[in-house]
Amino acid sequence: MNSPLSAIVVMGVAGCGKSCVGEAIAHKSGGRLIEGDAFHPAENIRKMSAGIPLDDDDRAGWLVRLGQELQATVKAGERPILTCSALKRRYRDTLRAAMPELAFVFLELTPAEAEKRVLARPGHFMPASLIDSQFAALEAPHGEPLTLALDATRPIIELAASVDTWLKPCGEQDLAHTA
Repeated sequence: MNSPLSAIVVMGVAGCGKSCVGEAIAHKSGGRLIEGDAFHPAENIRKMSAGIPLDDDDRAGWLVRLGQELQATVKAGERPILTCSALKRRYRDTLRAAMPELAFVFLELTPAEAEKRVLARPGHFMPASLIDSQFAALEAPHGEPLTLALDATRPIIELAASVDTWLKPCGEQDLAHTA
């Protein structure tokens, strides 16, 4: 990837493929994958595992910590590729405050597809029962700067290629669009 953008967040509801797509982007770009879920405090994981949706207060400290991780990764000379639900505009703005020029890749899919995918991943702390709360909280980032919305049902390799094309200098004139 040849882009001045310093960091990317792969975002969307549970089951949209953030981890798989983030890994493919990191592999293609040489960036460093940061799994946002790994930074949840134990209490957040306990709540989600019990089927209790997180609220804004639960996410506040987690988002600040993710912003710090973005900064540390850039300071180390690497491009961070962060996976984070970033469901609400204020969550994305918290990350933007930590990392100006932050790009977002929004993986879109239907609630039925999200549920199907979450049910197919055993051992993850996020139960399918929380899918509805994720969609209820979602403020889609359509029209926000430096945001690319993609159909999450496309093959992972195609999604990573779309992100690569979007980030190339020839595509940077209009970074707020849907592919």
